[in-house]
Amino acid sequence: MGLEIEAIHTKMQERYALAATGAGCCNGNACCASDYSADELARIPAESILGLGSGSPVRAAGLQPGETVVDLGSGAGIDVFLAASVVGAQGRAIGVDMTPAMVDRARDAARSPRAPNTSFVLAPIERIPLADNIADVVLSNCVINLSPDKPAVFAEAFRILKPGGRLAISDIVQERDLGKIEDDCGCVATAMVRAEYLNTIRHAGFRELHIAEDRAWRTGPNGVEASAVTLVARKPDGR
Repeated sequence: MGLEIEAIHTKMQERYALAATGAGCCNGNACCASDYSADELARIPAESILGLGSGSPVRAAGLQPGETVVDLGSGAGIDVFLAASVVGAQGRAIGVDMTPAMVDRARDAARSPRAPNTSFVLAPIERIPLADNIADVVLSNCVINLSPDKPAVFAEAFRILKPGGRLAISDIVQERDLGKIEDDCGCVATAMVRAEYLNTIRHAGFRELHIAEDRAWRTGPNGVEASAVTLVARKPDGR
């Protein structure tokens, strides 16, 4: 299983290293459905904008000034910088990504005077090198669906959240088991079936899970095969 996970990580790193240059396979059926307003984009470094994503977890998170936010699979940093613009100088936003080219691009963008409260960590989201109970909010945008070990990702998100902290993610779920499909860039082949995905989040310990946005992502001859969902859940107080 370990070798299989590493092989998937290597493939994803290769894909997103290419995407970090503005190239790659971003197209209409990939994780490229950018959902940011002109006002949001104007608040962040232009270098962080690659158009990758499947929703707006920052909006769903209900961020407050002074909070600490961690973004899993932060890429070039778009959601990190957007979160930083909301939590302000007394807060901070941390990006975690396993692709060196993406982290390099994000760190370059972080040199902007508009991003003093941001930082980026090179690491897989299944093994996050951050302390327990450090974050008020954990974000992710169209990345957990790519992970070969989703239970580990949610366990790590739960670990680094403070008691009462929030999980706010946009991601892709299959509406039924599609089996082995050719889908290198559409973010569907590696996604979980919806019920299994939601149960995995709950099994990690999260409660009060609700879906803030739900829309069709991929359709086939029998209707919707995969959906883009944005959801929020909470780590219980006292844990």
